[in-house]
Amino acid sequence: MELVGIKDIAKMAGVSVSTVSNVINGRKNVGKETRERILQICEEVGYQPNLIGKSLKSGKTNTIVFNFSDFERNFYLKIIKGINDYLSENGFDLIVCTTSSSKNFMRNNFARGAIVLDKKMDNEFLVSVADEQFPIVVMDRIVNNDYIQSVIVENYTVMSELVQTLINKGFRNFGYIGGIESSLDHQERFQAFTDTLKNNNIPFQRTHYYFGDFTEESGYRAANIITLSNNLPEILVCSNDNMAIGAMKALKESNYSVPGDISVTGFDDATAAETYELTTVAIPRYESGYLAAKELVEMIQGTRNKDIFKISAKIKWRNTVK
Repeated sequence: MELVGIKDIAKMAGVSVSTVSNVINGRKNVGKETRERILQICEEVGYQPNLIGKSLKSGKTNTIVFNFSDFERNFYLKIIKGINDYLSENGFDLIVCTTSSSKNFMRNNFARGAIVLDKKMDNEFLVSVADEQFPIVVMDRIVNNDYIQSVIVENYTVMSELVQTLINKGFRNFGYIGGIESSLDHQERFQAFTDTLKNNNIPFQRTHYYFGDFTEESGYRAANIITLSNNLPEILVCSNDNMAIGAMKALKESNYSVPGDISVTGFDDATAAETYELTTVAIPRYESGYLAAKELVEMIQGTRNKDIFKISAKIKWRNTVK
């Protein structure tokens, strides 16, 4: 395999060799868009100059990496804006990574720290790279490590409130579309759902549980199965908005009305939720990104908060519930 050099990077980026050199040496005399384009090319071709590591050791880098894994969920844009606003206010640069090669930015000491919302990046890897010089904030899990902080949504409390209110409204026959079962969001939301039903002496049959993966397509498939089973619940609680919207589309195609024949709820308050008048749980995504960045900068500066930071969420009642 032919090795890629700095001249090749410059040619691919349409810039001079000196511009590429300035970027990989962490100098600030290159525009943000040009710098990010060059770094993206370096990532794509696997160019990993040792000078980046030297830059960190000399204390000249203030770059933070944000890793996330799913372009579909548009609330990432709100999170990124929150992260970027706090970092900009405090003199840090932000690099956004979305592929498996994003690990290179963490392994090679390119950055001063990382914020991770990437289900594909396992705990073992995070523990292997986190240390005093490279703290990490995770937004989708809890990791027991001195150099990894968690900023997560308080799923359990608000889901319990949602289900209890539905019960108070008179609902008894529940269906549930779950997300990725290994994810903390799914586990906490589903546990709150089942616990609240149990506390109200309402049975929940496993046959009324439908598998999903947080995508609209999985909600659509699950709702098609429900319509074919001739076992329509009174209300379908979904672990996120994407699946709820997919389910509503399938129900409509089968000539079921929402909420006339069946009520539906989601979770996240994605942009499309208001369009579909979906009852859901609103998570302050911008604020969560801002707080994640704040926690990371404080860790970089030597402050260690060992408490898990849990972000409150609120129910938004709309027209998909009777």
